[in-house]
Amino acid sequence: MKISVFGFLTLAFLLCVSIPSATSDSASNNFLRCFQSKTNLSISNSPSNVIFTTTTSSYTSILQSSAQNLQFVTKSTPKPQLIIRPLQKSHIQAAVTCSEENNINIRIRSGGHDYEGLSYVSHIPFIIIDLSNLRSIKIDIENQIAWVDSGATLGELYHAIAEKSKIYGFPAGTCPTVGVGGHLSGGGMGTMCRKYGLAADNVVDAQIIDVNGRIFDRKSMGEELFWAIRGGGGASFGIILSWKIKLVPVPSTVTVFLIQKSLEQGATQLVQKWQLVANKLSQDLFIRLIIGVAHSASGNSNKMIAVTFAAVFLGRREQLLTMMEDSFHELGVEQKDCIEMSWIQSVLYVAGFSTQGSYDVLLNRNNRNKSYFKAKSDYVKEPISEEGLEGLWKILVEQESGYMIWTPYGGRMSEIPVFEIPFPHRIGNLYEIQYLVTWQAEEETEEHVNWIRRLYGYMTPFVLKNPRSAYLSYRDLDLGINGNENESYGQASVWGLKYFNSNFKRLAQIKAQVDPSNFFWYEQSIPLFLS
Repeated sequence: MKISVFGFLTLAFLLCVSIPSATSDSASNNFLRCFQSKTNLSISNSPSNVIFTTTTSSYTSILQSSAQNLQFVTKSTPKPQLIIRPLQKSHIQAAVTCSEENNINIRIRSGGHDYEGLSYVSHIPFIIIDLSNLRSIKIDIENQIAWVDSGATLGELYHAIAEKSKIYGFPAGTCPTVGVGGHLSGGGMGTMCRKYGLAADNVVDAQIIDVNGRIFDRKSMGEELFWAIRGGGGASFGIILSWKIKLVPVPSTVTVFLIQKSLEQGATQLVQKWQLVANKLSQDLFIRLIIGVAHSASGNSNKMIAVTFAAVFLGRREQLLTMMEDSFHELGVEQKDCIEMSWIQSVLYVAGFSTQGSYDVLLNRNNRNKSYFKAKSDYVKEPISEEGLEGLWKILVEQESGYMIWTPYGGRMSEIPVFEIPFPHRIGNLYEIQYLVTWQAEEETEEHVNWIRRLYGYMTPFVLKNPRSAYLSYRDLDLGINGNENESYGQASVWGLKYFNSNFKRLAQIKAQVDPSNFFWYEQSIPLFLS
């Protein structure tokens, strides 16, 4: 049996739309004059490559450099009037204050993985502040902390940690080209979440630039704003420059396995058992499901459902085998299935790289797997019945490039209070579902988007309700959008409660305090709560 296009390793990158009616050319020119006066930079003679206009030769390549979803790099996609690539904090301060003075919408980009392209697309005139040049990482192993700039990628962060230590890591996502800024401000889920929680749970300080261009750290911004930016969508409140994170201990040896099962091999029953045990296993063990379409090994055209059980265990092979025999012997994990390696090698393995080569590959900021795609998400509190699974298989098998990723919770995820940070999906959730479909041509968009919406509709009876919940980092504009900067809290609650549940009101109250003019607005930015 061979997975065609959805496999765990080859598609790991995914693990890895009014403000003022029209911003005129004069506003853009006024912004440039303002920005140049504050920074002493110019377009024509500056060697710094900070300012890029639509006539700059490298404009298009820079615009598309980190855009991951090809839906948003088409000829018809709205383009920014300017791209600013700051080289220092003062450039960001100038960009914010000059944008605010000239009533220009801004989009903030770190890695560009945002699923709906909101960091580099807007349907009103806008500029991009691209943070990719600001990616300093300072590792302090002695105190088990690091400062990392928002423009760094997860791969660069993991590489920097591994250069300093083999027994420390960080519990963040699986795709190396994801930007740190968006990842931490959205929550940040990875293979160690059951042991250490989300990436945002392990943030202890940050630096942010507010609407007035002022820089604050945790002490000066206050605990309310610090609470909001860790999982509440930092771009709603300002531009986060850098994050202070806690490093976490990892064993010198970790163990991984990938086991794939077809329906004929009992996959339905194994998925049912996984639903019962995956959230109750040791916090050191993370077993994710990837469910999609495969072809038979004989090479015929018959499509079938395949379920891949993908595990990362913070310990040695023998410990894992004993644990699986005690708790999930039905999967039939054997010694030959289990591969021991270092933690940094497991990062490479999960991302689809060779574990035998250099981990310098993590420094490559270019994603190898750009495509057109659409994603959605859900949470599950009660196991899906066998009948429900069989209906699910019938829809999945229709679309060869569609698949689902089921991420187990429990462990540390259930111990952290729902109000600790804005991310609310904690105790009681068995697992999180990510729905994904990819395609290769713009004209195929409607077909694939309609399919994933139908799949999502089918799942309605089986997932969390009142509200039906979603994960912010798997941004989904189907849930609702802000029509303009005057969107009320009540109107925005249509989508906001799905991401944040009861934390949404607190986020909106903080937003009203720190950005009362709603300058940091976008299609799913936090609204103002006006009492």
